Amino acid sequence: MKRIIAWLPDRVDRRTKVVAWLYLAAQILLVTTGGAVRLTSSGLGCPTWPKCTADSFVNTPEMGIHGVIEFGNRMLGGVLAILAILAFLMVVKLLRSRRDLFWLAFVAGLGVPFQAVLGGITVLTGLTWWVVGLHFVTSIVLVVLTTVLLVRVYAVPGTRVRAVPGWYAAVAYVTSAVVGVTILFGIVTTGTGPHAGDAKTPRTGLNPELIEHVHAIPAYATFALTLVLVVGAWRITGTPVRRFTLLLLGVELVQIAVGLIQSNTGLPGVLVGIHMTLAATLAAVMTAVVMSLTAARRPATVEAGSAAEAVSA
Repeated sequence: MKRIIAWLPDRVDRRTKVVAWLYLAAQILLVTTGGAVRLTSSGLGCPTWPKCTADSFVNTPEMGIHGVIEFGNRMLGGVLAILAILAFLMVVKLLRSRRDLFWLAFVAGLGVPFQAVLGGITVLTGLTWWVVGLHFVTSIVLVVLTTVLLVRVYAVPGTRVRAVPGWYAAVAYVTSAVVGVTILFGIVTTGTGPHAGDAKTPRTGLNPELIEHVHAIPAYATFALTLVLVVGAWRITGTPVRRFTLLLLGVELVQIAVGLIQSNTGLPGVLVGIHMTLAATLAAVMTAVVMSLTAARRPATVEAGSAAEAVSA
C-alpha cells in the first residue's frame, strides 16, 4: 500500500494527462457503442440487468450477435469505471493544490455508476424512448465533465480572469446553450425515427419529418453563432479560443453534412451512429471553447523605484 501511495503523482504529470485523454475518449466511445447497440436492434440483446440473462452475467452463444454487441457496450462501461478510479487516483494527492481537479474527477467518477444504473433501467423498461434519451443526456454531461477535467489538467493553476471581450463571452455562452438545445431536439428526433433498439419498442408518435425540421433550426443557429465566434476570435490572443472555435466549426460542418445525407437517404444506421458520435464530440469542443474564455491571472507588474520593488530586491 505504501508503494502505491508513493507512486501516486503529487503534481500534474504525464500520467495524469494520459489518463485524462483516455477518460474523455472512452466517454465519447461509449456514445458510439451505445449507438451501435441501438442501431443494430441489440438494445435487448441482454434482456435483463445487471446480469445479461437470468442465469449468466455474460452473453451466451444462443443470444447471437445482438448479445455480443449489448454485452460489449456493458464491458466498456466497466472500462470507464476503471478509468474513473484511475483519474481520481491521479489527483487524490492534489486536494490542496488543485481542488478543481480533485472535485471534477470525483463528480465525474460518481456519474459512471449512475450511468450504469440508468442503462439498466433502460433495459428493464423495454427501451422507452425518453429513458434512452436521458441515458444519452447523461453521457453528454459526462463528456462535458471529462472535457473540463482535461482542459484544467493543462491549465495554469490559480485565479482565472476573462481573457476575451464581454460580448464575445456572451456569444459563446449563448452558443453553448443552443448546442444543448440542438442535442435535446436530436434526441427527440431519434425517438421518432426507425432506430428504436428493438423491433417491439414503441416510438414517440410524433411526425418524423416535422421534428427533423424543428431539430434543424437550433442546428443552423449554432452554425451561425459559431461563424461569429470564429471571426471574432481572429484578434484574440493569449488563449486557445481561436484554435477551439475553428475545431468547433469543422465538427459542425461534418455534422451538418452527415445530417443532410442521412435525412435524404432513409436514415442508414451507420450515418446515424456517426451523427451521434459527432454530437458528443460537438459537446466536448463547445466545452473547450467556453473553458478558453478565461486565462490565469498574470501577476501584477512592479513599477521601477516603488516600495514593493525595494522590498522584493
